[in-house]
Amino acid sequence: MSEKPLFHYAIGIMSGTSMDGADAVLARFCNHCFDGVLADAYIPFDDDLRQQLLDLQDVSDNELHQSRVLAQTLSRHYIAVVEDLLRQPESQNIPIEAIGCHGQTVRHEPQQGYSIQLADWAMMAEALSIPVVGDFRAADIAAGGQGAPLVPAFHHMCFRQPEKNIVVANIGGIANITVLPAHSEKILGFDTGTGNMLIDAWTQKHFHQAFDSNGSLARQGKILPDLLSRCLADDYFALPPPKSTGRDYFSLSWLEQYLQGDENPYDVLHTLTLLTAITLSDAVQKYAPQTLILCGGGCLNTFLREQIAFRLPEMEMTDTQQYGLPVMQVEAAAFAWLAHARIHGICGNIPDVTGAKGYRVLGAIWG
Repeated sequence: MSEKPLFHYAIGIMSGTSMDGADAVLARFCNHCFDGVLADAYIPFDDDLRQQLLDLQDVSDNELHQSRVLAQTLSRHYIAVVEDLLRQPESQNIPIEAIGCHGQTVRHEPQQGYSIQLADWAMMAEALSIPVVGDFRAADIAAGGQGAPLVPAFHHMCFRQPEKNIVVANIGGIANITVLPAHSEKILGFDTGTGNMLIDAWTQKHFHQAFDSNGSLARQGKILPDLLSRCLADDYFALPPPKSTGRDYFSLSWLEQYLQGDENPYDVLHTLTLLTAITLSDAVQKYAPQTLILCGGGCLNTFLREQIAFRLPEMEMTDTQQYGLPVMQVEAAAFAWLAHARIHGICGNIPDVTGAKGYRVLGAIWG
């Protein structure tokens, strides 16, 4: 007689490097394996909150005070999105064991032994009366790792196919890949470089839009070969994994060092889209997967997807929606699983990905 399945429920919250808002999902787990999303919610950041987060990327006066006040503001936003989620019919009478909240990364310096995510996890636990798990990167960094990327273990759980070489590519503000080889339990992964981050920042600055919808603005430009060459020559792209990066590196200041100053804004945007497509495609190609599975906001940029497909003509390219998980829910679901893993003492990092000296249980619990 088979054992009865044991179900667990956790909420995951993600506000990524694109800084557009907070996504939350209520996820179910069966015997510690992901078993689907029952409900989801999203609340965008208003312009003031987004600008305050961006401003904190730069060194400024009194930034310690600003960071703690902003952590509270941000956490009230997280509380609101969870409350929206809990009001949904699918969330009623569900025994939620924990909330996994990554927080908003404002500094990522693993080579200096730290990565800072803004959140007031204690405030959240007090307001929601549910244990909150946060500070997921610290234990991996303490063990000598990058503390990122943290989603490969979840990608392995959801998308591995034993007979196929698979690469999962998340195109958020930063792009990262997870490599799932056939006939092997080995997992590799790393940040390939900028994803939507520079595309969005340039669009906001020069076109006063939050993002380049469908890549329609980039389509109106043409490639700037010299600019592209200068960007591609950056040392980060040639670094071997394990490696990770963030907004504090691939910022508009990073881009401006390569600009002459008289470029057509459409041409720059076109070139930045190609930069993401080329660096991601080059990283993927090294592992010769049969299938590339995309997720993250970059999936919604059809011009970017076309450019990736053009560079990987022999490869099947699809997205996580085809596997039952919408592209904008993957990271939030991953942090729901990481919260579940913390509650049950399950290791959440992959040493081959982060460079840590061993497997570690990730996160601290409030409430």
